[in-house]
Amino acid sequence: MSIADVKKNTEQKMNKSIDTLKADLAKVRTGRAHTGILDHVMVDYYGTPPHIAQVANVTLVDARTIGVQPWEKKMVGVIEKAIRESDLGLNPATHGDLIRVPTPPLTEERRKEMAKLVKSEAETAKVAIRNIRRDANEGLKKLVKDKACSEDDERRAQDDVQKLTDKFVAEVDKLVAEKEKELMTV
Repeated sequence: MSIADVKKNTEQKMNKSIDTLKADLAKVRTGRAHTGILDHVMVDYYGTPPHIAQVANVTLVDARTIGVQPWEKKMVGVIEKAIRESDLGLNPATHGDLIRVPTPPLTEERRKEMAKLVKSEAETAKVAIRNIRRDANEGLKKLVKDKACSEDDERRAQDDVQKLTDKFVAEVDKLVAEKEKELMTV
């Protein structure tokens, strides 16, 4: 393994942390409807638990309503029950074979709770990024110990890893600020 490999692996892992944060933030409900809200809801489909998107079309009907169109008519009740029993606080209504899921506007108190949740997700992502930095630095120290690189090269590489860490932490802060702004917009 070389310094370049350590840097490359570090950047890939940090990118995965950002992707995970984006996915987690997409699950946080804002006042507007978006199809990502239902992404993690599982449905009982003949004994297997696929996501709703694997058994139905999920679309936006309007700014506050999600439409779920099951591919099989007998799945309507099952999908409706799965949405109702999820921890999202949504109350779906069936119109023929279309399930309409209105997203109620958030109260000020609920918005603040969601903002706290977003901040905790951000802190988790930052901890993950810092752990990746620590692992990279340990890998660099191992390269010096194994005499695969000089101490000067290690210091320069550690500086590069720190710059990567700073860049990704700033990205986390930016994503969180955007989400908080979206949450607090009425």
